[in-house]
Amino acid sequence: MASEPRQQSAPVVRPPVWETYGPADLSAVPVFAGGFINFGYWQAVDLESPLSEGDRIRSEQDLYRHVLDSAAPGGGRAVEIGCGLGLGCALALEEYGPASITGVDIHPDQLRRARDANARLLESEPQRLRFVRGAAESLPFGDGEFDCLYSVEAAQHFPDLSAFAGEAARVLRPGGRVAVTSFFTVDGAPAHSDRLAGLLDSFASGLDIARPVSQLSDALAGAGLVDVETRSIGPQVWPGWDRWLARLWEPGTWPRNFLAAWEQRILDYYVVTATRP
Repeated sequence: MASEPRQQSAPVVRPPVWETYGPADLSAVPVFAGGFINFGYWQAVDLESPLSEGDRIRSEQDLYRHVLDSAAPGGGRAVEIGCGLGLGCALALEEYGPASITGVDIHPDQLRRARDANARLLESEPQRLRFVRGAAESLPFGDGEFDCLYSVEAAQHFPDLSAFAGEAARVLRPGGRVAVTSFFTVDGAPAHSDRLAGLLDSFASGLDIARPVSQLSDALAGAGLVDVETRSIGPQVWPGWDRWLARLWEPGTWPRNFLAAWEQRILDYYVVTATRP
């Protein structure tokens, strides 16, 4: 039986996260057409042909599908950490048939946008969809409240992966699944942080945090989760993302350096999964 939700004060938002997802509204930037705010999973898109906005939106949806296939939310209670506009929550609800979806975001502006974007679904499925403010490191839920926890391209902002892993373990019931996808450094070499700050403004500003993927997998294992697996999906992410960026950004501009960081074996894109015993 799940315990009562934790009573919490408003979470503290790091300044670059506050600006990027508040006044700046990253979802309105053309490279994130469709509003999902992720780099995309491009395996089903023909990268040799001119890319359309429809291709871009499909790539974003397919990244969600790839993660949801690993998280196995069907029939259970699912929670997304870092839900943004909530479009991934809506996709999960409509395509995967969970009993309910809770979208969590730390930014109040994102929650407002999520409720606006999903107003009809919230009205028609009030028992199955909700949006809640909370931090990944201190979730406002009771113990064992969920069967599935997933996060799509948000963990690069989490200030404390160990605290997040502990909360994931706490809010999942036994047998519950975790699936996290985002970009991390390939290993813990100290030089990676400076190199990424030199290549990519999002790391230089502190919006994205340079950490090895092993820090997340070790944190999940340390929190008592089992069957921890890490898979690179870089080949399905970075070339397509760069092809899309080329429509809007010239070679040599900082967003185009994501591909260079991957090719130089500094950064990669991963899916990390685990199970609550």
